[in-house]
Amino acid sequence: MDKISQLPDELLLKILAMLPTMKDVVDTMLLSKRWQFLWMMVPRIKYNDTYKNPKYGSFSLFVDRSFFRHEAPVIEALHFKVGSICGSEDIQAWMRCADKRCVRDLTIQVDTFTDKDSVLLPWSLYSGGCRMLVTLNLSNAVLVDDFTSPISFPSLETLSLKSMKYPSGEFVKNLLSNCNVLEDLVVEQCQADNVNIFTVIVPSLKSLVMKTLDNRVGNDTQGFVIDAPFLENLDIFHSSGFCIFENVMTKIVDANVDVNSWKLWKKLGSIASFKRLFLCVPSSKDVYPAGSVFTSLVHFKICTCETEWVNLLMRVLRDSPNLRSLKLQQSHFLRSEKPRPCWNPSWNEPSSVPGCFLSSLETFEWVHYEGAQEEKEAVAFVFRSAKCLKKATINIYSKTNDIDKKLEVIKELFSTRLSPACQLDCLSYALKL
Repeated sequence: MDKISQLPDELLLKILAMLPTMKDVVDTMLLSKRWQFLWMMVPRIKYNDTYKNPKYGSFSLFVDRSFFRHEAPVIEALHFKVGSICGSEDIQAWMRCADKRCVRDLTIQVDTFTDKDSVLLPWSLYSGGCRMLVTLNLSNAVLVDDFTSPISFPSLETLSLKSMKYPSGEFVKNLLSNCNVLEDLVVEQCQADNVNIFTVIVPSLKSLVMKTLDNRVGNDTQGFVIDAPFLENLDIFHSSGFCIFENVMTKIVDANVDVNSWKLWKKLGSIASFKRLFLCVPSSKDVYPAGSVFTSLVHFKICTCETEWVNLLMRVLRDSPNLRSLKLQQSHFLRSEKPRPCWNPSWNEPSSVPGCFLSSLETFEWVHYEGAQEEKEAVAFVFRSAKCLKKATINIYSKTNDIDKKLEVIKELFSTRLSPACQLDCLSYALKL
């Protein structure tokens, strides 16, 4: 302990910042006089009212006594994990103190959430109460609107809203449009969040994750409206409804699209800019305009849970002349009981071989391979046609524990004929027991 105490304050504060909660940090004041006041300068603070099962009254009192005595001129990160009985008045007082401490990264996570026990976040939080915030993470709470003060996040660059409830869709639109330097946005919608149309109008936005967590199947009056012309990374997980892009986005590099239905999609943008793409969509029709070409696409991943995944795969391959990496993976349970598609015999003809198979495809991976007929035909097509293939990995999956059947799948794969020009250096199989 004497050797540790001799370390400089800067290093000791980094050590303290790594402890699980502020309660552990404050307890170090009992070690010696050297440690008595160090906790007041810790730059990263974590409060958790479920840690070691404290009562909320004692937790609230502990926050008041420790946070209000904190003396660090800038708090790099402040994390509150509270239960549903947390009082809005407490949070309001803590936010006033946070603004004085120039908090840069703020997280408020409500551990449980019900209509009867909901935590209301104070209006002061987003009306200039935390002017120095760069990162804000909110989950399982309720935002309120008092219409008296404008929303202000002059420094906010990263925002995460998970399972939140809002006054209205217009409030959401106003909230995001007042984040003038926002670059990263994560939204996970929950049921009954009071928002039918989630509007994102943020010109500065570079990365967007939009997820719908509840089941809104068949409701075409709900969805997303996105206006972010400088978006580079797009991740959409959408069960139903619509998604409208108000402006063509020509800078998207990385796109992940996972939807149960593909309705009313407009102006996704120039797919020529995509370098990495993941698709899980129910149909190969109208996914993107006919005649489009993924000139920059290097890595493509497709989910095999949908009925028409084979048709979608072939379409994207034909439109991706420079593709280098292809990954097939069943990311979800099969979404339809309809018969799986058979391999179109015409695809085996030389004229149907995608250009990337002849000139650029080097890596092929299949996760959750079961040995179904269409899967066998797809693997055979890749091995037979890909002339530049250097590495292939097949992860075999079986619903049964019949080792003989699993080994039979591997035997069939080994017997698959490779292209005479194939440069395959590594072919591996992984058997999931």
